[in-house]
Amino acid sequence: MGLTAGVLAIDAGNSKTDVAVVAHDGTVLATARGEGFRPPAVGLDTAMGTLTTTVTRALTEAEAPTVAHVSACLANADLPVEEEQLTAALTACGWGRTVEVRNDTFAILRAGVTEPRGVAVVCGAGINCVGMRPDGRTARFPALGRVSGDWGGGWALAEEALWHAARADDGRGAPTALTGALPAHFGLPDMPALIEALHLEKVAPARRHELTPVLFATAAEGDGVARAIVDRQAEEIVTMTVVALTRLDLLDEETPVLLGGGVLAARHALLNDRIHALLAERAPKAVPRVVTASPVLGAGLLGLDHLSAPWSARERLRGHYGG
Repeated sequence: MGLTAGVLAIDAGNSKTDVAVVAHDGTVLATARGEGFRPPAVGLDTAMGTLTTTVTRALTEAEAPTVAHVSACLANADLPVEEEQLTAALTACGWGRTVEVRNDTFAILRAGVTEPRGVAVVCGAGINCVGMRPDGRTARFPALGRVSGDWGGGWALAEEALWHAARADDGRGAPTALTGALPAHFGLPDMPALIEALHLEKVAPARRHELTPVLFATAAEGDGVARAIVDRQAEEIVTMTVVALTRLDLLDEETPVLLGGGVLAARHALLNDRIHALLAERAPKAVPRVVTASPVLGAGLLGLDHLSAPWSARERLRGHYGG
């Protein structure tokens, strides 16, 4: 067919998986989208079966039974031991001669930079931060939640808003407009009604994340409690960024800081302004910007990096995804 498959790029998140088969010159030969990748929830065998279905569709369309390199950026690859297990699982599939597995946050970072150099913070349902240098050095966090020292992300913000609203309603906490705004979102009259609805699952637990935009709207209206929660999220994001920059000896160099994930991509003015202000104080050479490029682009670029592909190949791939 004229073009040979160089990279199988995989971006597998909790909710969806994107796959691209990329030629050595950066041409995208085929793409496929499938279900999320959640080994902790469904088991590794089931998760791999779902991933295989998506990858097979892409390889078949590209008329490429194998590729030179598999670049897989996977959710739940949080610890080195998990990366090793997942690398072994993907190697056993025989899709490529070499396989490299990274946490999916690296895909967002690489998608937003012209070379593999910078720091990315993802604040979506949860929070994570990674950094990398062209020499292969990386900085990362376990990102397993409170057990690994993390705070924030959409789920945690919604929980924090509920906690403060409940305490304000019964007198244990400072007054806040969240006591009215949160139940009103679900058409309920007050916090006791919302607490009961959540406890009895009259409001599905998964819908709690809907309260995060309510929190930001309440903060934007000037509520002190809501604003303090938003400020804490900014503090956490900047703290992770500064630690990653320091570990990579990039604190004193002009370095891109990519902000991704649903919470940051929403560009809430209070949160973004606070992040920029804190970075100006603590990492003045950091260059923050929100990245919305498709993460599978980052997985593909990491694969082309591995193959030492020419600059033109990387630019061709970026152009395919509108970069």
